[in-house]
Amino acid sequence: MAKKSKNKDTEVITNSFLESDQRSSGDNQQLAVTNCDLKNINIESLIHTIRGQKVMLDSDLAMLYGVETRALNQAVKRNLRRFPDDFMFHVTKEEWHALRSQIVTLEDLTSQNVILKNGRGQHRKFMPYAFTRNGIGMLSSVLRSGTAVEVNIRIMRAFTAIPDIVNNNVLMMQRILNIEQHQTETDEKVNQIITTIEKRLPEQQPEQIFATGCIWDAWTYVSDLVRSAKQRIVLIDNFVDDRVLSLLDKRVDNVEATIHSRYYDPFLTDLKKHNEQYREIQFVQLPQKNHDRFLIIDDDVYLLGASVKDMGVGMCAVTKMKVSPEVILQLLK
Repeated sequence: MAKKSKNKDTEVITNSFLESDQRSSGDNQQLAVTNCDLKNINIESLIHTIRGQKVMLDSDLAMLYGVETRALNQAVKRNLRRFPDDFMFHVTKEEWHALRSQIVTLEDLTSQNVILKNGRGQHRKFMPYAFTRNGIGMLSSVLRSGTAVEVNIRIMRAFTAIPDIVNNNVLMMQRILNIEQHQTETDEKVNQIITTIEKRLPEQQPEQIFATGCIWDAWTYVSDLVRSAKQRIVLIDNFVDDRVLSLLDKRVDNVEATIHSRYYDPFLTDLKKHNEQYREIQFVQLPQKNHDRFLIIDDDVYLLGASVKDMGVGMCAVTKMKVSPEVILQLLK
């Protein structure tokens, strides 16, 4: 029978680590096992992929079993016939250097309250051994302590959980990609609809004549001009009223609006009340009475055949001019 002696957190395992054919050799070797807190260790993070296989390193296993890496490897070497190449293999220098960049540092491990001897990530004289799932399962028959049994159960569960984690992540990524694909297709369809609508919309004509009584058509035409402004709107009209204020409120945000007109009290009262609630419309007193009316939209000048408030009441025209807005504004002074 194997004998165990416990001293605080250390249990000494005698020849129970060896097969029965090794017990007759007369060796009385002992392997000191230091219990570690498995609850604070993420075993999944200790499983790596080498040569296309999920494996664990000898130093990681020794840490979990609470023994020195050298002692664990010695116990395995005494039972080499139990560990063929598909159970255990020697890591090459190239594989080890590639793996070290992915392994957590010694400080990370000590933060998990793990006492590490011949620690991972440190310089090693010999390249480590990598154990596959089958090899780790075989360790339970070589290391027959209670600690080894408990650790092996945890490790086997970790190996089993990895495919589920990977599959769940793959399914989640597929769902995200499907959502993104559907969103892209939806955006393309919306853009196509908008493009089609824009193509079918009637273009703004540079010259437009409205027959007597076409009040709504004239009002709609000027409203579209106001909505098209990107920077400024300047109306030069001798006679305006509150309807003009409503028209200019159709402009988009950040577009300035200015009215050059003749002064009279009722309109200024309306303008004051308007500006107290809505975006400001500036007012400039005309120095003299002008015959023609002009509407400046950004850098374009439109000649109006009638006051905005009266457009469509009688036959009138709107004509886009080639003159610069600054020329018109300079003539007002």
